[in-house]
Amino acid sequence: MHDKSDISALLGSRICHDLISPIGAIGNGVELLMMDGLARGPEMTLVAESVAHANARIRFFRVAFGQTSKDQRIGAAEVTGILADMARGTRVAVDWTSPADLSRRECKLAFQCILCLETALGQGGRIAVDRGDIRWTLTGSAPRLRIDPELWEALSNPAAAPEIGPGQVQFLLVPEEVARQHRRLTVELSGQEIRLTF
Repeated sequence: MHDKSDISALLGSRICHDLISPIGAIGNGVELLMMDGLARGPEMTLVAESVAHANARIRFFRVAFGQTSKDQRIGAAEVTGILADMARGTRVAVDWTSPADLSRRECKLAFQCILCLETALGQGGRIAVDRGDIRWTLTGSAPRLRIDPELWEALSNPAAAPEIGPGQVQFLLVPEEVARQHRRLTVELSGQEIRLTF
């Protein structure tokens, strides 16, 4: 494993692996304190909510950025659980429609596309994910979208070279993952909707 994409997946897996255990332990500790009646009030509620959100993000990132093998599978119930936990307390809702058993590699690409769509939904909105017989369709919609045309062009045009910050790394990773899976990504932008198909 010497190419750039494999190294980034290994790094993602390592970071998620190293963080999931301590975050889970903190969550368990907070839960025990609350059960014993030793910790009550808005402060502890805030801590508990923050730990739950961090745990959900790590589980999401593990799928989106972690290492996957060609034959690795993931259940739709696990996916929808991750998405529901991640969306709790945010203004972005994700509706997921798929068969019960999924390729983890395909879900990795779908999760990266969800992150791309989130960048346009700064004021909230809805993301619909549909796994059909052959293709995936992800649609982000909101009354007001925040679209940076250069970022979206980078998904389908390898020659594009937009300014990319840490919060937009998914725009670099999606084309690599699309190529790795021998797929073609279509991007459609309109006033209140972004549609990604692969």
